[in-house]
Amino acid sequence: MIIAMMDYVKYKGDTMKNKSNLFEVYDPRGQILIEKRNLSNRKNTLNGLRLAILDNSKWNANKILRGSADALSKEIKFSKINYYVKKHGFSTDAPLEMIDEITNDNDIVLTAIGDCGSCCSSCIRDAITLEDRGIPAAPIITTEFINETKLTRVAIGMPDLRPVVIDHPVSSITNDEVLQRVKIIKEQAQEVWLGQRKDI
Repeated sequence: MIIAMMDYVKYKGDTMKNKSNLFEVYDPRGQILIEKRNLSNRKNTLNGLRLAILDNSKWNANKILRGSADALSKEIKFSKINYYVKKHGFSTDAPLEMIDEITNDNDIVLTAIGDCGSCCSSCIRDAITLEDRGIPAAPIITTEFINETKLTRVAIGMPDLRPVVIDHPVSSITNDEVLQRVKIIKEQAQEVWLGQRKDI
């Protein structure tokens, strides 16, 4: 892009007025050149499926995920619910062995929680890895990180992945506030797994 500089320009410590010179300015953002990855097939029903709960060990993620599993179980007859905890930190991807186990032993997954920049990124990456393996994934993020999550989905090549979005914050909330977020998760997670969740 070529633009005309109509203001003062500093050069070698001297200030000079420059109204006519043209300067070449490069866009530093670059381009994302990545092949789009498709979502796994959505489910027609959730009854009889095996649900994986992937906890990234963030504060209150355990309460929210276990509460959500209980709430979902009151409406859906899961054949089994399996719980997994990422022990290597909430800002890292789930280890390959855990991804393999989830893929082999489950049909859908609920994973949380993304309430900061790095944990949002890893939560979305885990969900996309499982989607690549045919497991519909519902990653839970908070309202403060919707845009960051969109960027991650696009950068990795799966913009169609839909997250579950709950109010921020999470780590410092009360038990009553946990229950309020569980109600939202119960509704939105089903929409994700069934392919009914709209983009945000």
